[in-house]
Amino acid sequence: MDMMLDSARSASMRQAMVASQLRPNAVNDAAVVDVMAALPRERFLPGALAAVAYTDALLPLGEGRVANAPIATGRLLTEARVKLSDRVLVVGAAGGYAAALLAKLAARVTALEVSPTLAALARAALTDTGVAVVEGPLAGGHAAGAPYDLIFVDGAIEQVPAALIEQLEIDGRLVAGVIDRGVSRLSVGRRTAGGFGLADFADIEAAHLPGFAPPPAFSF
Repeated sequence: MDMMLDSARSASMRQAMVASQLRPNAVNDAAVVDVMAALPRERFLPGALAAVAYTDALLPLGEGRVANAPIATGRLLTEARVKLSDRVLVVGAAGGYAAALLAKLAARVTALEVSPTLAALARAALTDTGVAVVEGPLAGGHAAGAPYDLIFVDGAIEQVPAALIEQLEIDGRLVAGVIDRGVSRLSVGRRTAGGFGLADFADIEAAHLPGFAPPPAFSF
């Protein structure tokens, strides 16, 4: 059964999220805090999850997928150093929450989703935001919209594939959760003329995204 939040309760829960989850955990970019404090997260989740939309937990979306906790989204946005001129690709649109936040911080946002069910949820939630929702394998990115100044991987992946790096503008940034020996660490990378480097910045659990596992090693 859908659980609706009235606007006053939703606003109160967002302020509590900012005070108890974001500010104590290095989400200190004023623009990021302001947009997360203003945007109703429940709009981008299945209706039955509205009452728990601001909890510090991964939330089930169906089809084996989960939504990132607000702290993971907030830390990734902070480290992405989003600029108003940025062209952004969101990898793993899920319900569209991260894409909607980025639409208020950047110039152009494309949201990529592999699940038709989640893409439909995101498309409905992102009406009138200017975000383009596209469908396809997440690891392949969306070459038609490249190059991007920022690729925002909204979850945890085993490796950053070459296809995503190639779609970054030189000096473009990529943020993601990266799974290392079963632990997800939030990471930020930058493409330069000489290659791509990635560095961890927080040990925070992130939603696992499908399609990024390396092929198993062949053995005789």
